[in-house]
Amino acid sequence: MNYSTEEVIQYAREEDVKFIRLAFCDVFGRQKNISIMPDELPRAFEQGIAFDASAIAGFGDVSRSDLLLHPEPGTLVPLPWRPEHGRVVQMISSITYPDGSPFGCDTRSLLKAAAAKARQAGYEFSFGAEQEFYLFLLDENGAPTKTPCDHAGYMDIAPEDHGENVRREVCLTLEKMGIHPESSHHEEGPGQNEIDFRYSDALTAADNAMTFQRVVKTVAYRNGMYADFSPKPAAGLPGNGFHVNISLRNGADDAAFRGMIAGILAQAGPMTAFLNPTHESYLRLGSNKAPGYISWSAENRSQLVRIPAASGEYRRAELRSPDPCANPYLAFALMINAALYGIENKLELPEPLNVNLYRADPASISALEQLPSSLDEARRAASSSGFIKANVPREILDIYCGKLI
Repeated sequence: MNYSTEEVIQYAREEDVKFIRLAFCDVFGRQKNISIMPDELPRAFEQGIAFDASAIAGFGDVSRSDLLLHPEPGTLVPLPWRPEHGRVVQMISSITYPDGSPFGCDTRSLLKAAAAKARQAGYEFSFGAEQEFYLFLLDENGAPTKTPCDHAGYMDIAPEDHGENVRREVCLTLEKMGIHPESSHHEEGPGQNEIDFRYSDALTAADNAMTFQRVVKTVAYRNGMYADFSPKPAAGLPGNGFHVNISLRNGADDAAFRGMIAGILAQAGPMTAFLNPTHESYLRLGSNKAPGYISWSAENRSQLVRIPAASGEYRRAELRSPDPCANPYLAFALMINAALYGIENKLELPEPLNVNLYRADPASISALEQLPSSLDEARRAASSSGFIKANVPREILDIYCGKLI
């Protein structure tokens, strides 16, 4: 619900809210928060709430450590797993310096700017996220193990599927927060699960992706399990993907749709350092339906970009390389800018590659461009890219690729 500042203050008073969590994320997408009491809400809205940025990796050092959080009232949601009496709610916050200027490493503001740039050019993009995760058992001390909660397979059902009740509780919890999942099921790996979301505007989709991971981890722990979103939780198991569906709204023509895909393909290599930001990410790419080449096709799940079987408002392109360690704000901002690059430069979309790349004769695909095969290679591609330098602030680029610049 799109609350105003006055309505948030009234809501806190009428609904017995005792703690307000001001949420934000670091440059790598790890969610952080600070709790304030209801009496601090007017100050939070008018002036912001200061915090020590030097304690957060990439946010600064002790010589310039103060930053301010400014909660956005339209992002107010209750946290249903907290007590009903003395409620806890959350608002997502933007970040500024004490003089009011935007903080360069606030990736949420970066996504806002990308979406505004697209609107100014006459385009509006929608995003739908699909995140995979494993459910592992906890040991007697409550610490995570690498023992899957079950040995079920793709779309299996109970009693083989032990994650069914966790997925159900996650979906119901999200609905209480005003976030509506589209579908959920058991994935291919033992203990692996997936929950998908219907498309929404870029900022809402990124906010929901952040909140989703927190809800899954909370619900899993309450059920004696650990939710693992890492790209490759264990050798021999399928990796976790963060498949991102992107579409053009407002009746964009076929040329714009093709240009969007062409732009994303053209910048896929340089973007990889941000879509796959850990060394572990590169253990996933190139196998188990995770792409290794820069190519596209309709429906084919071995490709980097596939066009799912859908039409009308559901027509979309699915980028299959990102993993759940990606910062969704930064990932979506880069995808928007790459799409605009393709549309504005009228890039031609190459011919689709209608083959299974995991079984293809190596000689027949030797000419295909490959995604970076390591984090260092991805960093080099990013640091030498004019597109990345034009669309990623220097502060963020230094954090992701600083040793190579």
